Amino acid sequence: MTNNQLLFSIIVPTYDRPQKLTACLQSFVKLEYARDRFQVIVVNDSTEISLETTIAPFQNQLNLVLLSQPNSGPATARNTGAFAAEGKFLVFTDDDCSVAADWLQNLENQFLKTPDCLIGGRTINALPDNIYSTASQQLIDYLYSYYNATVDRAQFFTSNNFALPADSFQTIGGFDTTFALAAGEDREFCDRWLYSGYRAVYAPEVIVYHSHELTLRKFWKQQFNYGRGAFLFQQITSQRAANSKLQHPSFYFNLLTYPFSQSSGIQKLLIATLFLVSQTAIAAGLLWEKNNAAEE
Repeated sequence: MTNNQLLFSIIVPTYDRPQKLTACLQSFVKLEYARDRFQVIVVNDSTEISLETTIAPFQNQLNLVLLSQPNSGPATARNTGAFAAEGKFLVFTDDDCSVAADWLQNLENQFLKTPDCLIGGRTINALPDNIYSTASQQLIDYLYSYYNATVDRAQFFTSNNFALPADSFQTIGGFDTTFALAAGEDREFCDRWLYSGYRAVYAPEVIVYHSHELTLRKFWKQQFNYGRGAFLFQQITSQRAANSKLQHPSFYFNLLTYPFSQSSGIQKLLIATLFLVSQTAIAAGLLWEKNNAAEE
């Protein structure tokens, strides 16, 4: 890794959230990392919504590229950005995330040790007063505690905070664009990455702050869509040996009791209730997608 090489291409898919995107770009400006060693590629998942005025203030502060595509979903948007990237490593985050100042430096430090791996960082809920956002992040935290308990044999990362070699991304074909929603495409990518013989490493010092504002209705919709994505994930990965077995019942028991170890007082009861809501919504989304597939 030489200083004259563009090391990182940060890829940010976005759709009609200019204020969120502005906060995201502001966090890139605050990165404690040489400006000539990374670029930022914003992929506007719409040809009807202009982002020129949103990114204009950052053009002189960042090596910034704006791409646009007809609305096709985040998987396609990430691929669009990745295929235009010039960096040795691709780094993915979302427009509602702000990154820690040492984000890229910590990624570089990890790539020096594991240059061929998929590296996933930690996501922190930036809206602790929003019970639905808190529950949503705690669900992800539980999955990380389960799938990434051995940090150098990790299995699952969300795509708002992971990085990997650009050439390996191209080799396995990028994100599966069958996933039109923001639900399941990162899970399938991680599964295919491991199935292809690569390794994944969890690096909790690589931090982003997630500002995903949720209401009960939005929380239900999010989890319902996760269920839809889960059905598609099962269909795509059914031939892979690693996915031929069901989760042990302890997985679900530990999931439903997880909030009691993470929160206190009435909050842990509320979040535990939302965990039950989430599992109901996921099951409903999976069955809905299954019925749709049967009718086609």
